[in-house]
Amino acid sequence: MNEQMFSNFIVAVSAIMPMFCLMSIGAFVKFQRWLTDEELNHMNRMVFRVFFFCLMFYSIYTTELATSIRPKLMLFGACGVLIIFTLLMIFIPRLEPDNRRRGVIVQAIFRSNFVLFGIPIVANIFGDANIAVTSVMIAVIIPIYNILAVFALETFRGGKFALVPILKGLAKNPMILGAITGATLLALGVEVPKPVLKPFGQIAAATTPVALIILGASFKLGSTHEHRKQLLGALFGRLILVPAVMLSIAAFVFGFSGVEFVTLIAIFASPCAIVSFAMAQQMGGDADLAGNCVVFTSALSCLTMFCWILLFKTLGTF
Repeated sequence: MNEQMFSNFIVAVSAIMPMFCLMSIGAFVKFQRWLTDEELNHMNRMVFRVFFFCLMFYSIYTTELATSIRPKLMLFGACGVLIIFTLLMIFIPRLEPDNRRRGVIVQAIFRSNFVLFGIPIVANIFGDANIAVTSVMIAVIIPIYNILAVFALETFRGGKFALVPILKGLAKNPMILGAITGATLLALGVEVPKPVLKPFGQIAAATTPVALIILGASFKLGSTHEHRKQLLGALFGRLILVPAVMLSIAAFVFGFSGVEFVTLIAIFASPCAIVSFAMAQQMGGDADLAGNCVVFTSALSCLTMFCWILLFKTLGTF
């Protein structure tokens, strides 16, 4: 029994420690002031537009698409996000009187940093050969996140929700474009020459490490005394309540296991998305609260995700 517990502990450590180390390197870069905020913004933009396109393209193009598409997993993930969002839109206005904070809290709890944490968690546990299922799920979940986040922020600032501009933005999203390009070429049987495909693979391999280092270097601690209660509520919802409910349902009601279940851990237990801060800033939300939600959930998720992985590994879910 002790040997089994130790084995489960090692799996959990192996899943989280590489990400923690990369984020720590980024924090050290920031401490040394080797990169300015402007340089970080440029790097972040490059990673989003170039690296993530290559990652999505390569991971989908080089896999067996038929075995990577899991309808049950897609349906559960999409419906889970929609249900969480709907419940938050009902209950958060009853708990929080400030409209500027309502949309921020909703977004912080329902929208995870699935893109940045999903693939490395699956790769660290199951190996790089098994990330295709997670990559396909990214193409499903990200559009839902984007549409719902805009809807929440527009609703609470009294704006008009316009679906067409959002869909146009999604059509230009590098991750979506990369997934569509990879799936299209794969479905049509178009063979990309190896000298062309190889650099895509190299960039794809570098995407997660570079993105996590930039995340660590982008941390900014702001004042929390004005919104401590709201921040604690968002932290509890994002890191404890949502994963406790959704992962329990996934494991014990629907019977998800293996790569599928770990993908759901990345969706429902990872920290809130970095882009939520920029969106709150641009759409009249409480940007200080949004920024602190990103910082604190990202920092604490190393501990909470470790605990969720250890718990469900011990329960034999994967």
